[in-house]
Amino acid sequence: MFKDLFQIILTSAENAFLQVGVFVGAVLIIFGYIDYKKEGKLIKTIENSKKLQPLIGAFLGLTPGCGGAILIMPLFIKGSVSFGTVIATLIATMGDSAFVLMTVSMKAYILVSILSYIVAIAVGYLVDYFKLEDKLNLRKNITTNSSSTSHKPYEGVLTEYERGLSKVEPTSEKKHIGHSEGDFIDIALHHSDEGNKLSDKVYKFTHGIGYKIFWIYISIGLILGIALLAQVDVNKDFLIPNLGKFIGIGGTLFSIVYMILNKKFLNDDSHPETESKLFSLKETFIHNASETAFVGTWVFFAYLVYDIGVYFMGGEIVIENMLTATGFAAVIIGALIGLIPGCGPQIIFVTLFTKGFIPFSALLSNAISQDGDALFPLIAMDKKSSMWATIITTIPSIVIGVLCYLLEIYVF
Repeated sequence: MFKDLFQIILTSAENAFLQVGVFVGAVLIIFGYIDYKKEGKLIKTIENSKKLQPLIGAFLGLTPGCGGAILIMPLFIKGSVSFGTVIATLIATMGDSAFVLMTVSMKAYILVSILSYIVAIAVGYLVDYFKLEDKLNLRKNITTNSSSTSHKPYEGVLTEYERGLSKVEPTSEKKHIGHSEGDFIDIALHHSDEGNKLSDKVYKFTHGIGYKIFWIYISIGLILGIALLAQVDVNKDFLIPNLGKFIGIGGTLFSIVYMILNKKFLNDDSHPETESKLFSLKETFIHNASETAFVGTWVFFAYLVYDIGVYFMGGEIVIENMLTATGFAAVIIGALIGLIPGCGPQIIFVTLFTKGFIPFSALLSNAISQDGDALFPLIAMDKKSSMWATIITTIPSIVIGVLCYLLEIYVF
């Protein structure tokens, strides 16, 4: 049995990297480059378009990853956008699980995106129409004026210039989107987690050679992944025997180590990192490497859960029968898992859908409920608003998920 389990671990590691991880990396870098070229221009548009804010917020949430949704949160604390816009953004976002879904099932991704977008806009405008922000007394006790607070930017944290990684001395004023250096939002989002900062040696590795090694793995793995799609045996049909195993298992192992070094476990994208990617192409490659490693690691765990489940339950037929019997429960579970901040558990849930383990209605319920990494900055700035946002986004996720499940059962 132990030999079988060890082989399952190796196979899961190989498949997770070559079937999903490498494609996630490719898609991430494409969207990362697009975001870099836009440099937050859409954020300025949403601030100036009061009546269209829930619609634009939902669009930002719909973009794969958590970057667009993360940048909305400080705007709410400033009073630049409405609470309905926050809700619309959080409902629409699938976080990093969107990358997994689009690389494995584009049809499911498009359908989930369309339905989530419609629900997001509707609920967002309803929240604003009924003035829930005022009725729930949100943002009332937040002081965003920090002029009386003396705060040295990134105090106690070495910059790239100080670490010797850059020859250009930084300016005293750092670029931000939706807030200014040294204000309440900046302190809450950029300077409240000093204990989680990377050590000097780890920083030099991840910002030096580490991310380059990772992208080499991704590049080679992408070639093998495409070959797999063309029904090529990547362990026999290439000049190097077992090349697929070497790159696939090695890529997953490197992803796990890289994720641990970057201290990424439940969430992989923070507000400071999102901003840094928008202003630097190098930071885009660095942080997207970290994000790809994070997604790849959680996909590996999902593959492992599925493959070990198949092994102990007696085959995929047994799992399919269990799915039929517990479909409604899966919808509720999907919504409840969506309550967990961060992208890790959501990636596992979406990956299990791509393996046929859960119904589409459960996937939709989870997609509407989950807030990805965007909830973390809101928690840091206003816990009361984050709590109500979580509650409000969960309600339509259960309602729509159950309706979708009934349609699957009685119509399709």
